[in-house]
Amino acid sequence: MRTVYKPAGLSVFPLHDDPGGDCVLARLLAAESARVGEPWRPGFEGGIAHRLDRSTSGAILVADDPGELERIREAFRGRALRKTYRFVAAKDVPWSENICEVRIAHDRRRKGRMVAERGASTPHRGRWHDARTRFQRVSGRLWQAEMRTGVMHQIRLHAAFVGIPLLGDRRYGGGPTPAGAPDGVDFFLHHLGLSGPGVATTPVARPAWTHSGWRPGQSSKSSGQ
Repeated sequence: MRTVYKPAGLSVFPLHDDPGGDCVLARLLAAESARVGEPWRPGFEGGIAHRLDRSTSGAILVADDPGELERIREAFRGRALRKTYRFVAAKDVPWSENICEVRIAHDRRRKGRMVAERGASTPHRGRWHDARTRFQRVSGRLWQAEMRTGVMHQIRLHAAFVGIPLLGDRRYGGGPTPAGAPDGVDFFLHHLGLSGPGVATTPVARPAWTHSGWRPGQSSKSSGQ
């Protein structure tokens, strides 16, 4: 297995309206053409073992062969992997640690949006998914989040639920992307990496804001670990 870096603004797989466009998969296959003929599981082409939102930067784990991909996906399904992120919150709160275990489901009315279970009558589509996110303040409005579950938009929705929506995340109450945000960033979220028994990413470059938060005029250059 190996780790590749996804910059903010680049999708992992081709967009529906631009199937031939730039993305992590296109770059991977261009660099390693032997991957094209492998019988990858649908939805995990090229051996890419998981996804990140387009605005999210960070580490992506890539399997070397279909057998290894199945082992990695089994670790995901068994919640054996700890995934760690950093983000900048749009709001401040008086506490510095929190755990959110609110279940998540698809929004009944809006495609591509998730909802948190606020009660038995919360409108939703499909089944509720168990989800658990641990939040810890790094400094100011810079936060670290850890999870073993992996529901769509989990960190974004749980952060909003506890009062610290991601800066620039319009969908979940984080307001507009601030002027001067780094290229490709709609909301500030970075995947530091994941680890578990026999499965782990290696360190990747980190945007400057992951060390000290973000302020207007700050350099958007990445830095090492």
